[in-house]
Amino acid sequence: MNPNHNESKHEKFVRIAKRRTESIVKEISLLSNLSNTGNYEYTKDEIEKIFRAISKETKRAKALFDKNSIKFDF
Repeated sequence: MNPNHNESKHEKFVRIAKRRTESIVKEISLLSNLSNTGNYEYTKDEIEKIFRAISKETKRAKALFDKNSIKFDF
């Protein structure tokens, strides 16, 4: 039997959002390790591409949350 069988939609959201957020934060931390010029070589353009991609995706995700939260009167 699924131990999360009786959890509410909100409880499910909190559980999954916490795990996914922690994973994303960890990956960003690992990405920042690449800034060590003793081990890596990169151009300003490469860094801009990385952060543009991250920014684009976070803006897209936030827009989806904003769009969907309009359905609710918080």
